[in-house]
Amino acid sequence: MASKALAIIAGVGPGTGASIARKFAKSYSIAVLGRNPDNYNPVVQEINSSGGQAIGISADVSDSKSINAAFDKIQAQYSSSKLAAAVFNPGGGFVVKPFLELTEEDYSTALKSQAQGAFNFAQRSIPLLLQARGSSEYPPTLIFTGATASLKGSAKFAAFASSKFALRALAQSLAREFGPQGVHVSHTIIDGVIDIPRTKAWVFEHEDAKLSPDAIADSYWYLHTQPRTTFSFELDLRPYIEKW
Repeated sequence: MASKALAIIAGVGPGTGASIARKFAKSYSIAVLGRNPDNYNPVVQEINSSGGQAIGISADVSDSKSINAAFDKIQAQYSSSKLAAAVFNPGGGFVVKPFLELTEEDYSTALKSQAQGAFNFAQRSIPLLLQARGSSEYPPTLIFTGATASLKGSAKFAAFASSKFALRALAQSLAREFGPQGVHVSHTIIDGVIDIPRTKAWVFEHEDAKLSPDAIADSYWYLHTQPRTTFSFELDLRPYIEKW
């Protein structure tokens, strides 16, 4: 495989993950991770048919064996490429239930998909990002996708908020440890409904009331291209009518 720089994106479906893959594929080879190939195969095929380089790998980020096998496959395929960017974007763990109806499995599954998944992904990504220092056009970057629940534990969101709070804490710790070493670690607050296939039928009173996944991808690219003199740890993204 050519030595073109690489981006790895975990949590790629037909919405935000696909938009991030398309955006980064303009500059890098792409490896996308997802549990269901039906979710990521279309964007992989689209990138390859348009002259880019992309592979898709089925992986469960909450399972260290699965994520290790995925990274081993990526490194074998892109053995001469440096990792320029890694994005953690899985949407798992979204549970909305009254607390007394919440099961232990609901709670642990949310934590595994977000907190444990982010831990597994970061443990394999960060050594590769450190290796890319000095050879990457932009600072090697690790971005975590957060949510409104990263900052607010709303009623009936105990499981999801706990998992997103934990993910944010992990991202903050990693930013403080690896920022001074030249790796840009960022966390985004996606505050609102994203305009993806699953939400197409949701109608709002205001125009542009949903977040554009392509605009989110543009913001992720902006974070990646920030110089070391102006690293942003956290970026809030929300529609203009969203209350916060």
